[in-house]
Amino acid sequence: MANDTDIRPTADEAAAYARDGYFIRKGLLSPDEVEDFRGHARAQLEAEAAAGGIMSKGDKQGNATLLKMWTTAGDDKYGLLARDERMVGLAESTIGAPIYLYSHKMTMKQPREGGAWEWHQDFGYWYNYGCLAPQMNSIYVSLDRATRENGCLQVLKGTHALGRLDHIREDGQTNVSQEHLDAALERFEHVYVEMEPGDALVFHGNLLHRSDANRSDQHRWGYICSYNAVENAPFKRVRDYGNYEELKTVAAGSFKDAA
Repeated sequence: MANDTDIRPTADEAAAYARDGYFIRKGLLSPDEVEDFRGHARAQLEAEAAAGGIMSKGDKQGNATLLKMWTTAGDDKYGLLARDERMVGLAESTIGAPIYLYSHKMTMKQPREGGAWEWHQDFGYWYNYGCLAPQMNSIYVSLDRATRENGCLQVLKGTHALGRLDHIREDGQTNVSQEHLDAALERFEHVYVEMEPGDALVFHGNLLHRSDANRSDQHRWGYICSYNAVENAPFKRVRDYGNYEELKTVAAGSFKDAA
């Protein structure tokens, strides 16, 4: 079992989340845990991709990011990590209310191939799926070293305080409107969030973020779990995922015991 310092933000992390809209928990997963989870995911999901069973999301330049989303959190490695007490503790503490798992997915930027994601807020489209309030956040677990060269996440520091901005649908992505983006880029610090394998980025649903294409010879995979306050569950059913389902937390590292 994890101790309290593993599953709750430190005072500095909590202050950063309130001020900046995000913080990085260094080494949330140990090297052994990263190797176990990444090795399993790489073998399974690359095989699925080769068989045409993985979603592909394109960008304006024609590059594609592979995407795998799950509609529920079962007892496989993915579901168990989504329910890991460390993940749940960080999400619930920052949201400040009882939570459930809204979605979990793998984003796979292959070497010299993975595409870009344009500037957006996650709540920019979650709102349209029936979630009234931004009592939502995500935890991005880096499975590979994330750098500027391989398309690491970028954020506009503090933009979670702006509230939900207008978004438009462009090239298969939901992006913040250009005039709001231009103003935000002038006023807020632009940060490239470089991470080591096992680091976790905890970020608010209204934080503006994006990523570039992978221009390197390295993989850039990340596992993303998004959480929602139980009281903020969608008032309508729009997607097969995101609807309330009781979150059954498991002990830290339980995913290593899954086949």
